[in-house]
Amino acid sequence: MSVKKVLIWCAIGTTLLAGIGGLIFVRNHGFSAREKPTAIEASIARRIRWLATPAGVRTLENPLDKTELSIAQARDHFADHCAFCHANDGSGRTNIGEGLYPPPPDLRGSDTQSLSDGEIFYIIKNGIRFTGMPGFGGDDNENWKLVLFIRHLPHLSANELKLMKEANGLSSASEQHEH
Repeated sequence: MSVKKVLIWCAIGTTLLAGIGGLIFVRNHGFSAREKPTAIEASIARRIRWLATPAGVRTLENPLDKTELSIAQARDHFADHCAFCHANDGSGRTNIGEGLYPPPPDLRGSDTQSLSDGEIFYIIKNGIRFTGMPGFGGDDNENWKLVLFIRHLPHLSANELKLMKEANGLSSASEQHEH
């Protein structure tokens, strides 16, 4: 048998084994949106998101300067439009967020903070297919301000959280999970 035929049979066998393994997993676990994605699912999702992002977008840099005003404007926008799923602190720990599959990421964490400005901008504007993250379109300037704010989330002050809670009435993740 030629090397080409052996490789083809190996590929067919590997595909069949993966398919059988996938079927066994689904039969045993189902497709519940309440379960945390497995490490394999999360890894595949990140790779697909990366592949689905146009290459030119990854190199875009935020054209706006980080000012107190732009952060405040984006904070108010985030509180009004984003915190319902992502929480005021960006943790994603909300009643709505925890019911989504996959759940919203912790925007303060390295998986989000390591994305380029262009990737974050693209996600805000276009969403992520097959998830709860819709594409909002909107004004590019406002979206770039949101990128600034997402970069600011790991450094959010208690006063900023208080202002957001006053704007939208949402408790922080720690307050929600104490009850």
